[in-house]
Amino acid sequence: MAVEQRLLTAEEFYRLPDDGMRHELIDGEVRTMSPPGGEHGHIAGTIHGHVARFCYEHPIAYVLAAETGFLVRQSPDRVRAPDVAVVRVEKVPPEGFPEAYIPGAPDLAVEVVSPNDTASEVLEKVQDWLDAGSALVWALYPVGPRLVVHRPDGSSRTLGPEDEVDGGDVLPGFRMRVADLVYPFKRS
Repeated sequence: MAVEQRLLTAEEFYRLPDDGMRHELIDGEVRTMSPPGGEHGHIAGTIHGHVARFCYEHPIAYVLAAETGFLVRQSPDRVRAPDVAVVRVEKVPPEGFPEAYIPGAPDLAVEVVSPNDTASEVLEKVQDWLDAGSALVWALYPVGPRLVVHRPDGSSRTLGPEDEVDGGDVLPGFRMRVADLVYPFKRS
């Protein structure tokens, strides 16, 4: 006898007890991921710091910490959590961010690619962000480092360590060399 698994809604997923692991909800099914390693955390934190400093000096957007959940699709529900998220000020309701997951997508989603991430998993996340309304998605590969900038029109551009990434229409005026965005201190 086959047992049919019941799909969770985003609301049910939000109310699950914290088990110390990272999770996303993919079409109603909980996907568990191991916590990121030290290099991943350092890179995500460094990117967050650079973008947050820019937004402090130019108050045009909020920068959200890693693992903030966004409800990118419903029926069945899909909740994704980028490593760094940027939401333009005008998109935040007057009452502020919701307690639960934020509907839609951030204007900029940043994914730091871990060694165990497959190419298809990375592309699936990128496409989810773009389909849900992100204007930019940055996929950062620590080796190199290299940064792939994805746009809703399907175009992408790969930047090497000496290239500069810009914030496009999401963060006009933001520019930084990829190597400096990732590693703020000289590495020997």
